[in-house]
Amino acid sequence: MTGKADGRSAGPGGFSEQEKAAMKARAAELRQEAGQGRGGKRAERELQVLEKIGEMDDADRAVAGRIHAIVTATAPELEPKLWYGQPAYARKGKVVCFFRSGGVDKERYSTFGFTPEAALDDAGGLWATSFAVSGLGPEAEKAVARLVEQAVR
Repeated sequence: MTGKADGRSAGPGGFSEQEKAAMKARAAELRQEAGQGRGGKRAERELQVLEKIGEMDDADRAVAGRIHAIVTATAPELEPKLWYGQPAYARKGKVVCFFRSGGVDKERYSTFGFTPEAALDDAGGLWATSFAVSGLGPEAEKAVARLVEQAVR
């Protein structure tokens, strides 16, 4: 894997040591929040998502981790949760977007998709609701962020 623009080098799973440490710290915060009253369920669900991502093979873990970071930063109103045992992001309990691991599903590639709850409708009558994902470069990351922004409008 090549170095990052800010000089951090990526580890074998696609994340730098700094990013891995930040994810571990966030998981510890979520464990603590899950034990507290209000907001604990959200923290518990996000922790479950992060743990599921952590169980994925290196390639899927890198992609799912980046998608998680993009979705939670772009649409903080979406609540991370497991859906069919894989990472998803919901509004008022209804899933808007999700990640399906190709490794877990024994498929050739992973998928990032949207449910009918997403506002992706196109006036032309045709729009994509699912995307094959084998890696995320800068342009793909921007596309995911744009799609998530549109989905939650």
